[in-house]
Amino acid sequence: MSFFRTLSVRAREDELMDDFSTGGKELSEALKHLRRLNKIFAAPGPTRAGVEKLWRAIGSPSTLTLLDVGAGSGDVNQKLLHWAEQKGIKLEITLVDLTEEACEEARNLFRNEPRIKVRRIDVRELPDASADIVTGSQFVHHFEGKQLIDMVSHMLRASKYGVVINDIHRHPVSYAAVWITTRMISRNRYIRHDGPLSVAKGFTGKDWRDLKQQLNHDTMTYEWKPLFRYSVVIPHVGTLS
Repeated sequence: MSFFRTLSVRAREDELMDDFSTGGKELSEALKHLRRLNKIFAAPGPTRAGVEKLWRAIGSPSTLTLLDVGAGSGDVNQKLLHWAEQKGIKLEITLVDLTEEACEEARNLFRNEPRIKVRRIDVRELPDASADIVTGSQFVHHFEGKQLIDMVSHMLRASKYGVVINDIHRHPVSYAAVWITTRMISRNRYIRHDGPLSVAKGFTGKDWRDLKQQLNHDTMTYEWKPLFRYSVVIPHVGTLS
């Protein structure tokens, strides 16, 4: 992955992690290294902010179910568990991913956490209203065009109240920072290739405005969050006052 590339439009190349015919130990190692990147770049914050915003909009219930799609290790949910404890919320989270490597990493990470369940399933196969809120962290940038619209629509269908998306801001500073950091912390080819490419496949404010128009969801909101991320909330009609 070159240090120099044009970021004026979203990249269209597939990430290595999009090839489900590969994996094994190298992918499991990449998921561990990705957790380090998430800590460095404050990845959990936008998800927590979006979930809290939607939680307040539905009346701040004392119980809440979440479903995190394309969850990987699910590490961003650790901040949500801590938030729920502070708020006195009985929170249950289901982590969903297509790869066995990701599911196994998630099971190991949360092996002593009864509030977390792990399922290997395609989001498109989930029943309607599977959870109060469906979240996706660094997930939707894997899709573009009609695929992106369809995937977000499936997430909305699987939720009772709405969707929270946490994804990367496509920007030269974030690209350079991720390119350098991945080479400092890892020799894993998934991390070195997919880390910078994830930024190049990320979003700008215009991309979110276009998605809002294509979804025909006037209540969708997006906010820029540190470090170079967006917190996007797409409530079902009538959820937000």
